[in-house]
Amino acid sequence: MEAAVEAKSCTSYGKPPWRFTGRALYQFHLVKADVARALIPKEFRLVEAFGYTLGGFFLANYDHSPAGVFDELVVIAGIVWNPPTSCAWASKVLVNSNEACLHGRKEVGLPSHVARFTKRFAADARAEESRGNRFLNMIGLGHTKPSSRFHLDTEVTEISGSSATAEKFSINLLSSVPEENSKAWLGPFINLSLPSFSGRTEHNPNLIKYSCQMDCRVRVVQPLQISRPSPITDHRTGHQAAVDQNSDSALQAVEVTSELRRRLSLSVMLSKPILALEFNCLNMNVEDPLVISH
Repeated sequence: MEAAVEAKSCTSYGKPPWRFTGRALYQFHLVKADVARALIPKEFRLVEAFGYTLGGFFLANYDHSPAGVFDELVVIAGIVWNPPTSCAWASKVLVNSNEACLHGRKEVGLPSHVARFTKRFAADARAEESRGNRFLNMIGLGHTKPSSRFHLDTEVTEISGSSATAEKFSINLLSSVPEENSKAWLGPFINLSLPSFSGRTEHNPNLIKYSCQMDCRVRVVQPLQISRPSPITDHRTGHQAAVDQNSDSALQAVEVTSELRRRLSLSVMLSKPILALEFNCLNMNVEDPLVISH
């Protein structure tokens, strides 16, 4: 799979800015600071309080992009200082497009990997909704309860190596799905900018800064439920003990290998969610990445 990714080109992206349309969900989590520090470059200072930073993930479905239709899951380890503001740091990016993976690696400096996104609908009992909560949902300030008849279970499976020796790393994302022809308000139209740092990878060792300019409708929704895959134990390296301890001493005692990075990114996904924002009618322009350090 890795060889197949490298063999393809990303010429269809053309010159920036690169435009994407679709829908997405940005979920914020409280991430332990020692976990986040192990995933960000040492030259950055983490934005933290009481031993935690703000991380989470960005899950998107693009119906139009330079690489066509594809899905993306960006695991955000935490927020780093970039005076006078701050920027997000992505510890892992999973996409089901070889072209998007290659472009992310080489042009934007992202830790991109090819993954399989499997979506299944499951029946769910309709929940009753109070009048007060219904009003909050109408104005986009309440949590959307599972008032639909279905749940959408999305399994994201990272694939590395050849098809015969593919290593699978699954994350199950369970979310409520609005009923067909639902007239629920999608929230106000807003413009926002999401600045981020990237780079320091084997495919792009430079330190890079880029920004996503977004126009979309935004509303607060119920956070996705993240289900853990089967227990992962690496008997050869002993990395599981380091991840389970989540302590500074443990993380500093081991080299942050790709396997440990995978474990830590899973720890970010399984951390405590505090807020979820749904982006509908999304129009996103990714500006030209700027190399700020070689």
